[in-house]
Amino acid sequence: MRLFDLLLTATLIAILGSVSPNTRAADGPIKLKNIAQTEIEVTDKKGKKSLKRTPVEKALPGSEVIFTTIMENTIDKSIGNIVINNPIPNGTEYKSGSVFGKDCEILFSIDGKDFAHAEDLKTIDVDGKERIALPKEYKHIRWMLKDSLDAGQTHEVGFRATIK
Repeated sequence: MRLFDLLLTATLIAILGSVSPNTRAADGPIKLKNIAQTEIEVTDKKGKKSLKRTPVEKALPGSEVIFTTIMENTIDKSIGNIVINNPIPNGTEYKSGSVFGKDCEILFSIDGKDFAHAEDLKTIDVDGKERIALPKEYKHIRWMLKDSLDAGQTHEVGFRATIK
C-alpha cells in the first residue's frame, strides 16, 4: 500500500473515530481501531485504589477523554512508513503534554495542513505578531512510526482531551 493511501485511510478512520467511541478500519494490511475512554478510580478488596479505563458512555463538560488509535499489521511481512493523522474532536481541547506513542515522531497542527513539533508550531496572534501556538489551539496530531510494524504486531498512539 502506498504511503499516501495509508495516510488517507488513517485520517478517515481517525475522523470516524472522533464520532464513535469504537471504530475499526476496513480490512487491509494495517487495521486501525479508535477508542475513546475515560478513567475512573476503583478500589480493590484490600482498599488499594487504582485507575481503570472504561469506554465513554457520557462525557460532560470538563470530563477528560483518552483517544487511542491501535494499529495492527495483518500481513506476513513488516510495513514501514506508517503515519497516523488524528483530528482533535470538535468540542474538545487537547490536554497539554498528554500525547503518547512509543517510537514515534509526534507533530501538531492548528490547521490540519501544516505540521510541526510543538516548540516550532507558529501562529499569528490578534495583534498580528507571530508566536508559538498554544496546546489548546492544536487541531490535529500526527504520529510517524520510526520503525516498521512487524507481522502481527500492534502499536498504540493517542492523546487526552477535555470536553468543552
